[in-house]
Amino acid sequence: MASSEEIALIKALRERTGAGIMDCKKALIETGNDIEKAVDYLREKGIAKQAKRAGRTAAEGLTNVHICEKCGKAIVLEINCETDFVANSDTFKNLLESVTKCLMQNEPASLEEAKTLTAQLFTDAALAVGEKLELRRFEIIHPAEGQKFASYSHMGGKIGTLVLLSKPCEALEKPLAMHIAANAPIYISLEDVPAADRARERAIAEAEVKDDPKLQGKPEAMLANIIEKKTDKALQTACLVLQDYLLDPSKKVGQVLKENGVSVVKFVRYQVGEGIVKTAEEE
Repeated sequence: MASSEEIALIKALRERTGAGIMDCKKALIETGNDIEKAVDYLREKGIAKQAKRAGRTAAEGLTNVHICEKCGKAIVLEINCETDFVANSDTFKNLLESVTKCLMQNEPASLEEAKTLTAQLFTDAALAVGEKLELRRFEIIHPAEGQKFASYSHMGGKIGTLVLLSKPCEALEKPLAMHIAANAPIYISLEDVPAADRARERAIAEAEVKDDPKLQGKPEAMLANIIEKKTDKALQTACLVLQDYLLDPSKKVGQVLKENGVSVVKFVRYQVGEGIVKTAEEE
């Protein structure tokens, strides 16, 4: 058990460098509890520099999609860094592949578990590139018998899509994955829209109807019908089967799927940095 003096030294070193407890403890052991030498030790190892950058926003990076022909399952993931320069480096791309392999082998149940499993990989890579690196999200999918995966990577991994079809359909597999990358649907159909999302759109439609002078005094049943139609219209652009098909805009995706006798079971689309807000200083 560490003495009160050792605990105080570790605390002081952490405050000065931002490094983790175990890194600080090791640095103090290596330098005979000389805190100034310990600071230099951590800086030389790149650990203090890495910690100082921990507050920066990692909004660049790459996605990766991998379908394992041997085991049948597939994964899509996103890893972020601070700059596009690092995202294009061999070190970052090797990290992406190593993390993909680790997650596929171990199938962690949560993002927290995944981060624990890959912590050393990220530490080594972060020290090499001098930037904050982060596993943002991942999803592993197991197909049922007869189902078929399709995938597409856009702009070298800036957008990654993984699609699970009800059965093989060579004519649609890659084109459909490309469509999802380009058109960014959120749901498969209106029936798949969560109640909370529909309620939010309905509230907007209700406010629009209430403020429309042309609708004042109309029967409640008519207003309710208008609200539902406005809600559906707002959600349709986010529904895959209701979008104009990328390779034939004269048809909806749903029509093309029906003509080929196939359906979309699930899809995942990751776009690097979507939803991440940088500070003004980082822009």
